[in-house]
Amino acid sequence: MCGRFTLFATYENLISKFDIQQIFNEADYKGSYNIAPTHSIVSVINDGTKNRMGYLKWGLIPSWAKDEKMASKMINARSETVDEKPSFKKSFYQRRWIIPMNAFYEWKRDGKLKTPTLIKMRDDSLFGVAGLWDSWVAPTGEKVNTCTILTTPPNELMAGIHDRMPAILSKEHQKEWLHPRNQDGDQLKSLLVPFVASKMMIYEVSNKVNSPKNNSVELIQRVV
Repeated sequence: MCGRFTLFATYENLISKFDIQQIFNEADYKGSYNIAPTHSIVSVINDGTKNRMGYLKWGLIPSWAKDEKMASKMINARSETVDEKPSFKKSFYQRRWIIPMNAFYEWKRDGKLKTPTLIKMRDDSLFGVAGLWDSWVAPTGEKVNTCTILTTPPNELMAGIHDRMPAILSKEHQKEWLHPRNQDGDQLKSLLVPFVASKMMIYEVSNKVNSPKNNSVELIQRVV
């Protein structure tokens, strides 16, 4: 799964990396070393003509949901069945987005012991993960835009840590994924594959990442 990640790239790097033409106010951008479910996260969508950047709340609430209780169970969606599940099917065809990340965390289990690890690109580059979003109207009339992160089976690097990993998109596949008029389900699902392991690295980090209240550069530093 993907339950925690980081985004601390500069504003300029975000704009350049994801070809953003319509942006939010730079003052609204706040990087984080410990992004968790229910947080508002930076999102990249395409409106048919340009890439736009904004925020979505992590934990998808389908438009037809009676309340927001489902959100805590909807932080991830399996790429293999995303076009079959009622909660995700419509968004898969109509509301796709990309989540910029510098790294993500996963916990390696050894019996009852869980060791936090950080996974990132070997060259420290920013990368994009496939996701879906939806709009839900609360009983108060408030419109809430929420999202989920797609996962794939693990690559060779992740296999010893967890049985799932985020669906990282290569640069050439990001445009295909974002294009709102792309309705080819088989082609879209073909983009959702384990990322090349040789381009990634993993190492142990501090247990302080276990609490979303902790948020400092110390969290991404290697434990030696």
